[in-house]
Amino acid sequence: MLPGTTSGAHAHFTSITPSLSCIASEQTYSGTHTFARAPRVKAAKAGDFAVLGVPLDIATSNRPGARLGPDAVRAASAQLAELKAYPGGFDPMSYVNVVDLGDAWLDYGFPQTIPAAIEEAAHSVVSAGAFLCALGGDHFISYPLLKAHAREHGQLALIHFDAHTDTWTPRIGKDGSVELNHGTMFAQAIDDGLIDPSRSSQIGIRTWVDDPKGMNIFDNMLVAEMGAPAIAEAVKELAGNSPCYLTVDIDCLDPAFAPGTGTPVTGGLMPRELFTMLRKLDGLNIVGCDVVEVAPAYDHGGVTALAAATVVYEQVCRVARRNGAKAASYPVPQVGKHGAN
Repeated sequence: MLPGTTSGAHAHFTSITPSLSCIASEQTYSGTHTFARAPRVKAAKAGDFAVLGVPLDIATSNRPGARLGPDAVRAASAQLAELKAYPGGFDPMSYVNVVDLGDAWLDYGFPQTIPAAIEEAAHSVVSAGAFLCALGGDHFISYPLLKAHAREHGQLALIHFDAHTDTWTPRIGKDGSVELNHGTMFAQAIDDGLIDPSRSSQIGIRTWVDDPKGMNIFDNMLVAEMGAPAIAEAVKELAGNSPCYLTVDIDCLDPAFAPGTGTPVTGGLMPRELFTMLRKLDGLNIVGCDVVEVAPAYDHGGVTALAAATVVYEQVCRVARRNGAKAASYPVPQVGKHGAN
């Protein structure tokens, strides 16, 4: 029987003092949705790991529904607050002050105002000295997020996990406005000087674009050939000391592992490959990140949302390791040590 449970009508109840760490102090299936049960706040401060939802899906080219992604990711993250981190065996929220800002306000009646609204919501976090992790929403949100980060850090190296390069040629409106399209925004970001393609990497790609815009593409066949650890080392070598922005489109994973997305492409990464590469990015100067394209209407059992929540949780763990968390590991079994009986 678990502490605090009862046996019989007159059983004595023992209370549990709630924990301030990420180790769950209430059941994982109830309560208000914030990321990993972090406190909801109105504004971030220096040193915070700030989660911001960006519920946009009007830039999708196939199936809509990613506007419901932020809440699905938050709901899935509840169980990640139940135990210590694996791998590592530490409580990341003892080392990182995670806060949840809720969702950015987007006026769907005036879609032309949305890019600036996202940029300003993000910049208010970044300029305060907090680390921003945005929950999409479709992938277009990365464009105004990049603009917000470049205002503070200058030109960025993009580390991009996806099935698509998102560098198809963008269209520009007569008034000079940027096209709201989740497949062109990184070409626009390159044209605007927000990212340096020579230091940027795109991993897991399995669709074709005629002009990669100078980006370094580690397509899915190359990941299978080189292996996840070698890919991560190559990405780190290319990025060097540049400020980096990490973006993970959940469709980088094979649809077997992430069916709940708008533009699934078969033959994708396995979660183990993705998380191996993310964990081996320690040491890079990652200044912000987003996780996008979770569309819960197409999900099965919440597996896509859980994968996306784990991507965010891995970033919390990365910051925790940077802040001094010591990662432990299980001892390797000594096979053959005992000999034949």
